[in-house]
Amino acid sequence: MTVLVTRPHPDNEATRANLRARGFDALLAPMLRFEPLPYHDDDDVEYDAVILTSANALRAIDSAGQRLLHLPLFAVGAHSADAARTAGFGKVIVGKGDAGALRDLVLGRIKAGKLKKGATLLYLAGADLSRDLAGELGEKGLTVVTHTTYRMAPVTSFPPEVSDAFMANGITAVLHYSRRSARAFLDAVRAGGLEVSALALPQCCISASIASVLHDAGATQVVVAASMDEEALLDALARAVLK
Repeated sequence: MTVLVTRPHPDNEATRANLRARGFDALLAPMLRFEPLPYHDDDDVEYDAVILTSANALRAIDSAGQRLLHLPLFAVGAHSADAARTAGFGKVIVGKGDAGALRDLVLGRIKAGKLKKGATLLYLAGADLSRDLAGELGEKGLTVVTHTTYRMAPVTSFPPEVSDAFMANGITAVLHYSRRSARAFLDAVRAGGLEVSALALPQCCISASIASVLHDAGATQVVVAASMDEEALLDALARAVLK
């Protein structure tokens, strides 16, 4: 059984390895392309902590972020937390996988006296945000400085081997990791004349929010991971195709 992975590079390589460990073949069709943006640190600003909603934000800052490494970092989930530790952050506080939970985590640390009231936070962010996390924290008296370090550009078509696999009924299911990549996937299947065959397949989504995009487009088999992590997503895949 061959699973289409729409996750961006390089994270899709880890997903392919996880799929193979579970006995699946994988085709890679990243529907978003990483593009770094210039990062210019404000040397005169003293931060109390860093917040991170995507591991991609760290890929763009490289050595320019060295002065941040001593700060506590609030990561949205386990994947971004691992990226932060790899980058050299020593104190990483891990959220439950979405921006709302990350906001509550930061506010909880303030309530517990582990982060000062009125703290100044550096938000390393992407160009397209689904939630105004900085605004929500600002309403609670925090100062949030947002640095946009990258953008994810939609990919408009599939590699030839993916289009061929769709036409030959060689794909068993599709994995989805974000609303934006799901929308790019839908645009690509429509542009390639593959909509009917593609949307008849199980669409395995890491969140209910992503699933709604596929439902609205007419997908007939949409499954949602029990939690927002890849192991739960692959469990959902197994339930969908091995039942």
